[in-house]
Amino acid sequence: MRILVVGAGAIGGYFGGRMLEAGRDVTFLVRPKRAAELASAGLVIKSPNGDVTLKNPPTVQAGKFDEKFDVVLLSCKAFDLDDAITSFAPAVGPQTAIIPLLNGMLHLDVLDARFGRERVLGGLCAIAATLNEAREVVQLNPMQSLNFGERDGKLSDRVRAIAEVMASGRFGSVASENIVQEMWEKWVFLASLAASTCLMRSSVGNILAAPGGKDFILGVLDECSEVAEAEGHAPSGPFFQRTRGLLTAEGSQITASMFRDIKAGAPVEADHVIGDLIARGDAAKVPVPRLRIAYTHLKAYEKQRG
Repeated sequence: MRILVVGAGAIGGYFGGRMLEAGRDVTFLVRPKRAAELASAGLVIKSPNGDVTLKNPPTVQAGKFDEKFDVVLLSCKAFDLDDAITSFAPAVGPQTAIIPLLNGMLHLDVLDARFGRERVLGGLCAIAATLNEAREVVQLNPMQSLNFGERDGKLSDRVRAIAEVMASGRFGSVASENIVQEMWEKWVFLASLAASTCLMRSSVGNILAAPGGKDFILGVLDECSEVAEAEGHAPSGPFFQRTRGLLTAEGSQITASMFRDIKAGAPVEADHVIGDLIARGDAAKVPVPRLRIAYTHLKAYEKQRG
């Protein structure tokens, strides 16, 4: 099975690297600068789950494909989606399965329109990883998982085959029969965390210690959950209680990656993570006043970046 990993940053580099380490047929679609880095230093992973250096990992650049791939693992940010689609489209054949790991749901519509719904699986990952100054993939804690599956819930032959390959990477891959629900639940958690920590420019623990902080965070969680319910994907009881616990843990230093992007002056996924929830809330007549404030804040930040 030939796997094309779009990008060799923190997410693509980690999951693709683990499969490559296991001897799987993995190629990374990268820009020229990243290709030069990988050719020189290799793909270096620093992780509580074991370090590895993969010398001369297979790479390809846009416009230089000579064959189709069985699986495309898409790990880009939402604001890079259009460029990513242009770059990997020649690698997509009639039997190619695309597994996007983007946050939210808006990207599914974009991918469906370009490649056909039958080629686009659901997917999500949970990992804290970054690229350090040496351009090494650094996993920040042991947590790691990658869920994927058919959006209609069937455990198809292609999902079983992909599951076998991913299992060799030993990163907690799950062939899910409920992937769309899982994607919605991750979105609810992520949007609640991002809206709160970005707007307040601080960690969950510091927000909780401020007057009205707990009420604000839980209000955001309620808004996100109500939009999900209106879309037919109400968060499950265990998920909601676990998420509520994470968002009300006193002293917690947890922040959203979007907040860390703001501190770094980097682009953010305002429209994909927050804006789309607001649009869906409006369509379902679900009030989302806290999300609107957070969205205005993020769009003002984007304007400031230029």
